[in-house]
Amino acid sequence: MAYRGKSGFGGGFTKRGYAEEEQYLERVSPVECHIRKGFQDGPAQMRVPAKYFMTSQMDCLMHDELQQYVRRSDKAAGFLPCVKQLANVASLPGIVKWSIGLPDMHAGYGFAIGNVAAMDMNDPSAVISPGGVGFDINCGVRVIRTNLFEKDIEAVKEPLAQALYDHIPVGVGSMGIVPTNSQILNDVLELGMDWSVREGYAWAEDKEHCEEYGRMLTADPSKVSTRAKKRGLPQLGTLGAGNHYGEIQIVDEIFNKQAARRMGIEDVGQVLVMVHCGSRGFGHQVATDALVAMDKAIARDNIVLNDKQLACARIQSEEGQDYLKAMACAANYAFANRSSMTFLARQAFSKIFKSNPDDLDMHVIYDVSHNVAKVEEHMVDGKLMQLLLHRKGSTRAFPPFHPLIPVDYQFVGQPVLIGGSMGTNSYVLTGTEKGMEISWGSTCHGAGRAKSRNRSRNNISHEDVLQDLSQKGIAVRVASPKLVMEEAPDSYKDVNQVVECCEVAGLSQRAFKLRPVAVIKG
Repeated sequence: MAYRGKSGFGGGFTKRGYAEEEQYLERVSPVECHIRKGFQDGPAQMRVPAKYFMTSQMDCLMHDELQQYVRRSDKAAGFLPCVKQLANVASLPGIVKWSIGLPDMHAGYGFAIGNVAAMDMNDPSAVISPGGVGFDINCGVRVIRTNLFEKDIEAVKEPLAQALYDHIPVGVGSMGIVPTNSQILNDVLELGMDWSVREGYAWAEDKEHCEEYGRMLTADPSKVSTRAKKRGLPQLGTLGAGNHYGEIQIVDEIFNKQAARRMGIEDVGQVLVMVHCGSRGFGHQVATDALVAMDKAIARDNIVLNDKQLACARIQSEEGQDYLKAMACAANYAFANRSSMTFLARQAFSKIFKSNPDDLDMHVIYDVSHNVAKVEEHMVDGKLMQLLLHRKGSTRAFPPFHPLIPVDYQFVGQPVLIGGSMGTNSYVLTGTEKGMEISWGSTCHGAGRAKSRNRSRNNISHEDVLQDLSQKGIAVRVASPKLVMEEAPDSYKDVNQVVECCEVAGLSQRAFKLRPVAVIKG
C-alpha cells in the first residue's frame, strides 16, 4: 500500500497480474517459502529477501489473499496481503538477513501480525517502527499451575468460573480494582513487576519466571503523554475485551516429560490457569502518539517507505529513543497488569477451595510477551551482532542454556505459551537452537486469524458459539456475548497445525497440550 501525496512516502503500485506476482514466491521445503527481492509495491526496494513458515495447506490463505489484492481496483483500501507486508518490511533501513513470517501470520497494521524483523543497532540508518510492535504493546500470556486435577474441580467448575469472573474485571472500558493514582502509575511504568512484588500483588519468585524478569529497564515515564497516562490510570488489573481471556485449562497430553516436570507438571489432568492480556488503552495511546511523532522524522530524514503504516524513525534519533522508552513503560504496565490478575485469580481459587494459593501451588510457570521490540545479541554469519528485534504477534523462544532464561529451564529451553482460539487447545512449547539460527529465536504466538472480525460476525450468531462451548463442557462467562462471534474457533487457523508446523520447521518443540474447561472474556 504505497502512500502518495506526502513527503517521505513512495507512490505508485506495481501493475502485475497474479501469475507474475506468484513468480516471486518459492516453496523451498514442506514448511518454508521464500519471497525474492522485487516483490514489494512502491519505490523502496527490498534490502533483504523475506521468508515465511507454512505448510502448503496453510499457504492457500496467503495465495487467496494475494489474488484478491491483485484484482482490487483500489489497492490503497484495507490491509495489504501478508506476503506484501513481509516484502515492505524487508525494505526498511537497517534490516538484517530476512523479513520473517510465522505460521500464524495474518494481516496487521504495517507489519503482518506474526512478522519478525531484526535491525542492526550499529547501522545509523536502522529504524524502529511502532507497526512492528503493534498497538497492544506487550500483549502476552501467563500460565499459572496448580496442584489440582480435573476430578478436584468437576463439582465446582461453574462456581470457580464465576469466582474468576467476579474477581477479574473484564470487558470494554472495564475499570480496575487496584488502587491507582498518578504517582503509583509512574511507579508501575518504571518498575513493572518490581512494583507488583513491592505492593504484595506478586510473589518474589513470579519475577524469575517472566520474560525480562517482568521489567524493561529502559522505561522512562517522562516520555509518555498525559493522555496515555489518563487512559492507563483506571485500567490496571483488567482483562479487557477482544481476544483477551482468562481460562482454566487441563493438561491433555504430554510430549516432553522432562520439560513438563521442570515446569511442575506431574501428569495429564493437572489444572492450570492461562491469562492473555496486554497494556490496554495505555499501550494503544503510546503507539498512536509515536506514529504522529514519526511522521515528522520521516520527512526530516528522507526515509522512503512503501506504506504509511510503516512509519518509523532512526533508532538513535530523538523520536526513536523516545518511543523505545515509552514502549518499555507500556511493557511494564502489561507485566504489572498480568501480575494483578494473577493475584486476583489466586484469590478466586482460594475462595472456592478454602485454601491459600501457596498450598494450591499456584506458581507462575512463565510469562511471555508478544508485541515488543528489544535489543538482543545474535550470531549473524559467524559474527556476534547487537540487533533490535521487532516481534509482532510472535513469541521469543530461546533454547536450552541461553543466559536470559531462568535457571529452572536451562536444560529444557524457555517455555513458550501458545493460546488457542476460544474453546480449542492451547500449548506450552520450548525454544530450540535451530530457532535461534532461522528466526532470531522466535516462534508463533497463537492460532492466527483466518477471517476478519466483520466476516466472523456475519457468519455465526453468539448463541451458536456459546451453545457449542457448552456442549463441549466448557463453563463460559462473558461480559459482551455478541463479541464472542469474533472469537469463534472457525475465525482462526487450526492451532494444532500451527504448532506442528513450528515444530517441523525447528522453531520450537511441543512440551504439553492443554484443553479449556472454563473461559472468561470481555
